[in-house]
Amino acid sequence: MGRRQYPWVLAAVPWSDAPQYTRGTHDGLPLLSHGCAPRDKLATYRQLRAIGRRPGGQDPVAVLYGRHNRSKKRWFASLYLISRSLPVRPMTPAKWTALAKANLARRICRTCGKDPLYVVPTSTRQCWPCFEITCESNETTDVMEAA
Repeated sequence: MGRRQYPWVLAAVPWSDAPQYTRGTHDGLPLLSHGCAPRDKLATYRQLRAIGRRPGGQDPVAVLYGRHNRSKKRWFASLYLISRSLPVRPMTPAKWTALAKANLARRICRTCGKDPLYVVPTSTRQCWPCFEITCESNETTDVMEAA
């Protein structure tokens, strides 16, 4: 049996005045195993977004790591201080307009140019009626070439 990859180390950390136990360092940042990070002080990017905040230009203060049981792959996530995070910027009218245009472009059929009121598949960029016509014309072409 080999030694542990990340042994416990008593180290100074940015979120506390007293030294705390970490799992060493990873890229120069304290390494914390899954479930050991203080949830009231540190959060990942997605956790910040879930509470309506953003890192606001701050660098990560720690790294969270875990291991997937079945594949044995290790994953890492950057941790940010919640106290230094900033609120998410509100959506402006220009951003809403740009988002609406982008979503409309995903709904336009490339063949007929109409909006079928659903997002067309990215593989064909065609609405269902145009796709059926294209498939039928390909099948008749294949039959004529075989004859």
